Amino acid sequence: MLKVASYNIHKAIGTDRRRNPGRTIDVLNELEADIITLQEADRRFGARAAAIPSLLLEQYSDYRAIPLDVQTDSMGWHGNAILAHKSARIVTHDILHIPYLEPRGAVMAQIEIGGFDLSIFGMHLDLSGLWRRRQAAAIIKLAKHYGLHRSTILMGDLNEWSAARGCLNDFGRSYNLVECGRSFHSRGPIAKLDRIMHCDRLESTDSGVHDSAAARKASDHLPVWAHMQAA
Repeated sequence: MLKVASYNIHKAIGTDRRRNPGRTIDVLNELEADIITLQEADRRFGARAAAIPSLLLEQYSDYRAIPLDVQTDSMGWHGNAILAHKSARIVTHDILHIPYLEPRGAVMAQIEIGGFDLSIFGMHLDLSGLWRRRQAAAIIKLAKHYGLHRSTILMGDLNEWSAARGCLNDFGRSYNLVECGRSFHSRGPIAKLDRIMHCDRLESTDSGVHDSAAARKASDHLPVWAHMQAA
């Protein structure tokens, strides 16, 4: 059994408007997932330094960030990052250039863990519905390429409020959408903005939103998670 999760950490700024990376790490540890995709994992301005210092992540969690080799002080690419349990073997990784109106990107890593051979995609899509659909088309094409011989999981903040239209409909033609629940806003969730999807080689046995006292304070999004097994 594999547990995956996706979490928009809001640059480690909580609902109290305070930056507290240690609090974010507490939520990551609560998840007890094998792989986690993060959004808004880097600060927005200046050198775009990682919102969670690498030393803190190393010392106080069982995760390591996939090295994307883009910016020295950043954890991700346009804020997108992938964390894997320290027991995982990282086969390869890549940054993905996608169409954008706002500065956006996506990331990919091929990971071997617990008998699973996976292509993991992390993303944070545009606020514009038109650009979200363009981005979805680009990511689906790349996912089919990288996932040709591996099980594929796509996760992230899709910024899609519609349940049946837009980019969700586009992703749903090629991948299975996991029903996790409402994740935004963390103090009173009203929207299913954070999503997990997978190919037909996998099936989800359980899923949900991680709603804890720490999670309600650590970010304006709650993490979503899913258990996966071979189909």
